[in-house]
Parts: sequence; structure tokens; C-alpha cells
Amino acid sequence: MPRDKFLSYLKNEKRYSPLTVTAYTTDLTQFYNFIKAQYDLTRIEEVTHGLIRSWIVDMIDAGITTRSVNRKITTLKSYYKFLLREGIVKKNPMLKILPPKTSKKLPVFVEKSSMDELLDTVDFDEGGKGRRDKLIILLLYSTGIRLSELINLKVSDIDFNKGTLKILGKGNKERILPFSDNLKNEIKQYLDEVCPIEWLFLTDKGKKLYAKLVYRLVNSYLRKVTTISKKSPHVLRHTFATHMLNNGADLNAIKEFLGHVSLSATQVYTHNTIKKLTNIYKQAHPKA
Repeated sequence: MPRDKFLSYLKNEKRYSPLTVTAYTTDLTQFYNFIKAQYDLTRIEEVTHGLIRSWIVDMIDAGITTRSVNRKITTLKSYYKFLLREGIVKKNPMLKILPPKTSKKLPVFVEKSSMDELLDTVDFDEGGKGRRDKLIILLLYSTGIRLSELINLKVSDIDFNKGTLKILGKGNKERILPFSDNLKNEIKQYLDEVCPIEWLFLTDKGKKLYAKLVYRLVNSYLRKVTTISKKSPHVLRHTFATHMLNNGADLNAIKEFLGHVSLSATQVYTHNTIKKLTNIYKQAHPKA
């Protein structure tokens, strides 16, 4: 089946992460279900650009966000490029598809005073669990790594002599990140108490950490110090980048920390900095 062949290609040749492959799988399953239910089609070769447009309209009418719709369009574009290359289809209907425009939203981040409160005054649980939870939040905030990168960290990825972490990012691309003496001490204390063998972070039952658990614990601790709408691990990534930029870090350096391929993905954080500068200007300048 073309779909299975494509997903195998993403997993084994493109080396996409399990989360990315799952997203592609979900998008394609929804598309196949739509063409079957609405047009009684099962063969991808019979799909036209008009049919794809009707799927897009159906999703928008159902209240699916423009960002999600565009991600599904991206999935189909990749799928049809693969099908064309494999000779499964002769024409690419996606060439006639234009994605709906999205309104750009500024990244949500936690104020520095709130992060200071969380790391300096909030009580974490006693023992290994509390040390793990605090280290997770400190790592996300201090390095800007992704959730998937965090849960896949191994003890062997830490180099205490050089003060660096080896991160396996999207597309299995490695990058080396420095860490502070404070973070170094936290890691050592955690390792001394928990003694993990392979994976750095473990569940209470000694198994490899999973994404939902990290999301729940980050959410619960952020609730103690902030009222922002989103309280997720990714918000700590936004917070890292915004605080770095506000304190004078070079945009290209932040790009390397975050593991972004292009600078355009990092530039979104400049909007938050400009907003802050505007507020300071209005408050401080006599003619503002």
C-alpha cells in the first residue's frame, strides 16, 4: 500500500522521530477516511486537486485551526512528492493547492521573575522524584531543548569535564550544548540519588520517561507561578529563547541552541523583544 511504503520511508530513510511519523500517519488516515466517506475512493491515483480542496474546506468548516490545516497540507505535499518519485501517480494535484493564510502569534513565555520564583522558592517533592522534576524544568529552561530531546537524553550524553550535553534533535541531527555550573551541580545531585543506568530521566517505576508525564509535571509547577494560558514544556523553550534574546544573546547563537535549520524560525522571538523595548521606551522617554 502506498501509504505504508511512504511511512516506512519517513521512518527508516528520512529517520523522522516517532512523534513526527505519528503525525504524518494521523493526517494521512484522516485524508483517506475523507475520500472514502465522501467520494467512495480508495485509490490515491484517482484523487484530484478539487477533491483535496473540498477536504480543506471541510476541515475549516469543522473548526480546525489554520495552523493544523496547513500542517496536513504539508503532509500531503510530502506524500505526493514521494508518490510521483515512485511512479505511483503521474500528476501532483498539490501543485494547485494554496494553503490558507495564518495569523502569526507571538510565542508565549514565562516572565523572568516567575521563573526565579519557581526555581528558587517553590518547594519540590523530597527525594529522587523532586530532584527529577526540578532538573527537568531547569534543563528545559536552561538549554531550550525540545520535549522529545529531553526524554531521549542518556546518561552517556553528559560530559562533565567539558560541561556539555549531546542532544539528538530532529532528523537525528546532533548538537552539543554547554551547561552552567548550577545545572552541573543539579545533574550530579540527581545522579547520586537516582542512579539511572541508561536513560537520564525515569518514571517512578524506573521506566523511561514519557511525554505526557513531563507535560503534566511542567504544567503543575508552572501553575504555581504564572497565569499564562499555555503551561507546557514548549513554553519553557520559548522562555529560554526570549530571555536569552532580552539579555543580549546573538540571534544566530540562539538558533544553534534551539536546533533550528533556518534563522527565520528563530526570528519570531524578536517580536517579544521589540514589544518589551517599546514598553520601556513609552515608560522612560519624556516624549514617548
